[in-house]
Amino acid sequence: MKTMTARNPFRRRGETPGEPLVGNVRAGSRGRSPHPSKGFLRAFTLIEIMIVVAIIGLLAAMGVPSIIKALQKEGMRKAVSDVMEVCQTARANAIFRNTTVTVTFNPSSKSFAADGGAAAHSGLVHSSTLPDGVEFAMLDINQQDFGATDGGKVRFFPNGTSDELTIVLHDRERWRKITLEFSTGLASVSDVDK
Repeated sequence: MKTMTARNPFRRRGETPGEPLVGNVRAGSRGRSPHPSKGFLRAFTLIEIMIVVAIIGLLAAMGVPSIIKALQKEGMRKAVSDVMEVCQTARANAIFRNTTVTVTFNPSSKSFAADGGAAAHSGLVHSSTLPDGVEFAMLDINQQDFGATDGGKVRFFPNGTSDELTIVLHDRERWRKITLEFSTGLASVSDVDK
């Protein structure tokens, strides 16, 4: 005849009968919830979260001025960007409108502009003036020097080509060369070899 042993209703599955209790949790149950139906919940305290947010805020406060300065266009960087954008606007307008568009460079007033009012409504730069301290050092159009004249005109044609252009800009310490490839009408920037 078999003897039946009563099952202890307070013992969980996997526990040994003689395991001592620590507090109200058995000693071997670290990392497990004392409640069999709930899993162990781990969380950050409010203090830990506030410390992390404060560190992120300090790092952001230290980095924001550097980021703003890097994004602002001043001096030579603005001049090069404006010349490139005026050339891109003129080329795009020539192709889209199927007409010749002219960009006029005026070294004496340090200004340049794409002719035709359609560029004004495109949101792109269509005219600009060189910033203070930046000068035209050279303005060659189709291998002719226009640096000492009142202006030179570069034409952009509907087929995507243009006149050949070489501009050298300089400020106190930097020299930048912008060339316009006549067969594609695309501008490129490089440093000037001294």
